[in-house]
Amino acid sequence: MNTKILISTIAGAAGGIFTYLFGPWSMDIATLLIFMGIDFFTGILCAAVFKKSSKTENGALSSSASLKGLCKKIVMFLFVAIAHRLDFYLGVDFMRGAVIVGFMANELISIVENAALMGITSPIINNAIELLKKKGEKEDE
Repeated sequence: MNTKILISTIAGAAGGIFTYLFGPWSMDIATLLIFMGIDFFTGILCAAVFKKSSKTENGALSSSASLKGLCKKIVMFLFVAIAHRLDFYLGVDFMRGAVIVGFMANELISIVENAALMGITSPIINNAIELLKKKGEKEDE
């Protein structure tokens, strides 16, 4: 079989499955994914370089803690899939967005906490967290 056709088929199937589970690709999904990546990266930096992880007794890097973090992020995406299917089933269009905004706020808080452990703060990001919380509350109504 032609390699180009095989890769295209696999990519198309993966895209179809993703869209079916999570809905169309959108800026909120992209932002959540980026926040998750930044949170994981800053968590690794916090533990590996600064030895200040709140997830381990000695603050150092732990493969077990990293695996738990990844598992939590996978479950977050499962909640996005559940919210998308509920939107579809109930004929509404707000649950997926509300779940995503809630998880974005959660990830952003974790990023800020990781940065604070490294000695970095940002009042602008703190204000953005408040705006995300307010937007999440509006979408819940």
